[in-house]
Amino acid sequence: MTLTRRTLLAAVIAMPVASPLFARSPKSGGIVNPLIRNRADAQVFRHTDGWYYMTGSVPEFDRLVLRRAKTLAGLATAEERVLWRHLASGPMSGFLWAPELHWIDGRWIMYFAAGPSGGGEDVFRIRTYAVVCDGKDPMTGKWSVLGQLETPWDSFNLDSTSFVHRGIRYLCWAQREPGIDSNSNLYLAPLATPLTLAAKPVRLSVPTLDWEIQGYKVNEAPAILIRNGRVFLTYSASATDSRYCLGMLTADAKADLMNAESWDKSPVPVFATSTEHHIYGPGHNSFTVDERGRDMLVYHARDYDKITGDPLFDPNRHTRIQSIRYRADGTPDFGVPNANGPIS
Repeated sequence: MTLTRRTLLAAVIAMPVASPLFARSPKSGGIVNPLIRNRADAQVFRHTDGWYYMTGSVPEFDRLVLRRAKTLAGLATAEERVLWRHLASGPMSGFLWAPELHWIDGRWIMYFAAGPSGGGEDVFRIRTYAVVCDGKDPMTGKWSVLGQLETPWDSFNLDSTSFVHRGIRYLCWAQREPGIDSNSNLYLAPLATPLTLAAKPVRLSVPTLDWEIQGYKVNEAPAILIRNGRVFLTYSASATDSRYCLGMLTADAKADLMNAESWDKSPVPVFATSTEHHIYGPGHNSFTVDERGRDMLVYHARDYDKITGDPLFDPNRHTRIQSIRYRADGTPDFGVPNANGPIS
């Protein structure tokens, strides 16, 4: 069957979608997993204005959404605003993937990946774009297209994240580099503008380990956690079914992040499927803090293993959250995915 926007939407509608749409928190105000149903590629962060913001991919892949709340638990029932919808034609008329919201140089910027409509392999001609808000309030301002990310290669790329370290703003993203036999690798570069690089990117990681190449050879969805004198970069690997998992790169916080030798890769996944807790394919994470300042891991996962058809189009990747512990050496210990239900 030729893959088109119409056939995709029909397939999504026909699939079993967990209900209700939003997980409800108990009267105590605690968090219940899944925090938000049917939202993949979840990004949650606490901004300097005191609000928690959350965005993610919707099962229809046709719009960019945003919600906010004063508490993490409040995100479950917060009103969700549609910021922007895919266009009627052209390179941003098909699937929209993995949005991320960032405050850069006094403006709200949302990165996302998009491809053209029309069916066939062309819908996976994915490139990274950004939209920008015309005001200080991302929930009420008007959003418009800022442009396309400029990288050295015109090839599949997605999952851009931005962070500031030692006064330098960086962009980290996933891309297929010509001449390398992989679906996507991880790259890092300082930014000149939100969509232009200030230097040649460094290739941080190529999927080569056994757990990174299950189904597809994938390193994608980077996320940054700077703690205890080190920079921890988590990423997702392998196909998006139960084999999906998190890996991690680590660099000394004083090292040159643009030197690939500064980074060490964990030889094993740092977060993976828990059959005991019935949580499958955890990945595409972000980091935030709870109201007490504790570091929290945000990720998506399913609560069943068997998937009919392409796992990318299974709608039941839900946003989940749990606390992070630290080992004696200062490295994060993500543990295993918590089972559905209240978290401590």
